[in-house]
Amino acid sequence: YMGSIIYYPIFKVRDTMKKKSRHSRQANKLKNLILVVLVFIFVIGIVYISYYLYNRNKDKKVNTDILNDIEVDITEITPQKTEVMIKLEELQKENNEIIGWIEINGTNINSPVLQATDNDFYLTHNYKKEKASSGSLFLDKDFDLENGSSNYLIYGHRNKQGLMFEDLLKYAKEDFYKEHKTIKFTTNKEEAIYEILAVFYSRVYYKSEKDVFRYYYFVNANNENEYSEFINEAKKASIYDTGITAEYGEQLLTLSTCEYREEDGRFAIVAKKIK
Repeated sequence: YMGSIIYYPIFKVRDTMKKKSRHSRQANKLKNLILVVLVFIFVIGIVYISYYLYNRNKDKKVNTDILNDIEVDITEITPQKTEVMIKLEELQKENNEIIGWIEINGTNINSPVLQATDNDFYLTHNYKKEKASSGSLFLDKDFDLENGSSNYLIYGHRNKQGLMFEDLLKYAKEDFYKEHKTIKFTTNKEEAIYEILAVFYSRVYYKSEKDVFRYYYFVNANNENEYSEFINEAKKASIYDTGITAEYGEQLLTLSTCEYREEDGRFAIVAKKIK
């Protein structure tokens, strides 16, 4: 009987110790699993941040600093053929779909402009035709480069790093416009200055909607009435009065990007060539 009394507590202690040991092993396994998961998440986070920063710097380099990498013979520069025009010709040897260069002081907009046979390709490719989330600034496919059209209609994404057409939204403030009223747009034929005449919010309208201003359809005016109607509608939509207008025959430039206040929202700037 005494032996039973002694044996029973010992057995119970051993059983309790086994349970504690088992629980301890399970707890350690759980801790190790949590540690592995945390390390995995940390590594994935580092890889993602590194990839993000790499693409950010790559996009900035590819789309804004490329002119600095091109050397030109200064003896070739003339009033009719500027340094930017010569560098543009060099870029076109790499991709003949580069049709111009756009620059706006006070912004990060300092990039090549391309034109494809559709309005989709350069939404997702850079000027080297490489895949790029920021895409490129591109001219509407319907613009006639050889014979000319009324309106250079140029599209571009917005970019969280302030690249592409993100800085167009600075023109939502009239004070910024007053300090930056012009846009420089260079092609093979000329280096021209455009004066802003309208700044407005818009959106992509449904086909069923009537009496709306679909500025994104206007590339060429068939007559003076179509041209004047576009100018009047742009001026009417403008969020402030620039005091500038345009007359039939004056070359126009329209810049268009997304605006997220509403579904399929757009933000656009219309300018006319002054020299």
